[in-house]
Amino acid sequence: MNIAVVDDEEAIREQIGGFIKKWNPDFDISGFTTGEGLLAAGKDFDIIFLDIQMEGIGGIEAARTLRQSGVDAVVIFITGIREYVFEAFDVSAFHYLLKPIEEQKFMEVLGRAEEEARKRKGQKERQIFIRAKNQGYTLNLNSILYIESRGKKVEIHTTDMEDVIESYATMDELEGQLGDGFYRCHRGYLVNMAHIARYDSNSIFLSSGEKVYLTRKKHNEFVKAYMWYLQNGGVSCV
Repeated sequence: MNIAVVDDEEAIREQIGGFIKKWNPDFDISGFTTGEGLLAAGKDFDIIFLDIQMEGIGGIEAARTLRQSGVDAVVIFITGIREYVFEAFDVSAFHYLLKPIEEQKFMEVLGRAEEEARKRKGQKERQIFIRAKNQGYTLNLNSILYIESRGKKVEIHTTDMEDVIESYATMDELEGQLGDGFYRCHRGYLVNMAHIARYDSNSIFLSSGEKVYLTRKKHNEFVKAYMWYLQNGGVSCV
């Protein structure tokens, strides 16, 4: 398990590092004093403990940049100010810890974060084969942002391809194949709930900055499905 600890206070980094090693001495820990350092590291972290208030790039901005680049790490914010909690949820934060950090609370959150990180790794390993014209693509489910219906074809938008993938598969077929973790928010859209940053009454905003439509008659059902998804480690119970 690769873990990043980002805080401009050395004492906090050492405290968190000590807690993590106490939990599991085999975890690999990387410490950073700035958001810039984290973004420049180019390392695939499973869990990121991220201070919100730092000089330069703050924690919220750093997390937003990571989400927009397709990084699906479990992000846990650390701060002394409660009011940031709503901004934290905008970038799909897993949890929010207040300073001073209590060891028992930290260990509880770390245990849940480890479980969530392992589930996300399992999700990344799940794949689907898509046939497109004279080509075929094997896609990790986690790389799919959303799927859009376009007449007799569908367009598959992903985190790792600039161009969309066009296929003659139907939305009903793909919905059945993709299963839990994807939601049919509109007749013409199928969205990966792992990439949802926020939503309002008629739209869902993704970590990539893109927006898909949410039909009003499905709003309540969607909220229920998404809340189940967040509370059950990525498994929808709707």
